[in-house]
Amino acid sequence: MSPPDDAVAVLGGGLIGRSWTALFLAAGKSVAVFDPDPATESRVHAAVETAWPVLQQLGLARSGEPDSDVVVSRDARTAVEGAQFVQESIPERVDLKHELYAVIEPVLADDAVVASSASGLTLSELQRGWKDPSRLVLGHPFNPPHLIPLVEVMGNQRTAPGVVAAARAFYESVGKVTIELRREVPGHVANRLQAALWREAIHLVNEGVATVADIDTAVASGPGQRWAVMGPTLLFHLGADEGGLATFCERYAESFHRWWDDLGTPRLDDATVHRLVEGVSRVVPESDLTELSARRDAMLISVLAATHGGEKPGQDARHDA
Repeated sequence: MSPPDDAVAVLGGGLIGRSWTALFLAAGKSVAVFDPDPATESRVHAAVETAWPVLQQLGLARSGEPDSDVVVSRDARTAVEGAQFVQESIPERVDLKHELYAVIEPVLADDAVVASSASGLTLSELQRGWKDPSRLVLGHPFNPPHLIPLVEVMGNQRTAPGVVAAARAFYESVGKVTIELRREVPGHVANRLQAALWREAIHLVNEGVATVADIDTAVASGPGQRWAVMGPTLLFHLGADEGGLATFCERYAESFHRWWDDLGTPRLDDATVHRLVEGVSRVVPESDLTELSARRDAMLISVLAATHGGEKPGQDARHDA
């Protein structure tokens, strides 16, 4: 199955949907955005205009005009008409998603691929909103989608043959890096990994081991630097010199077992949330959120440019057919 053509629909004009829109436009797609909020059109144009210099810097923008080929509609059926790829990013409520699917399913092109950005819902939950879910896949990005390359893609036994491959090919054609989930779990892959890390970070705060600021610094200035270029298992493979991962495991197994046995299991109760918020407020006043976001994006651009060697982020992706 060949990748979908240039007509793309984005369902949902929130933060994620606007970011997707900017990326798809940068890749030369014709984009129709659906959102019932009348303010969506101005927000979409503003978001695209803001993202465009970044996309050009990363080599992802194929033209100098940021949003000449985007249409915003308050009718979902109009937005998906003729679209070969549909990215659904409405709020994480299964009833709202099912309601939307019921509206668009009768008018979708027969070969259209529909991908949901859902992070907290599973594919099987989403499929219950369809008469025929064979063209639906999970297409979960990492925020912000126009910057962070990762997309987690998943189909299952109810997904038509070739649809997952077509979705991955489409994402990679617009500069993304994809992985495929082979089994359904809540939170997918990347969210579970960051949840595990944050759980231990919260435990260390609660136990008085270090401050919120110092723990964030430990990640950003320590393993986070390495994780920008390689995953944890490959990095540990390099951590035992010529012996590789087998030697690393033999050498450090008891240490890891001891650490794992001592990991915490905190909850986001009122006291813990207060402690975390207080810790963050000491570093970043609430009024500095815009400035902090801009600083994050500037650093991300530098990291992406360095780690991808000037290539588009999706160009080095590898996966089975």
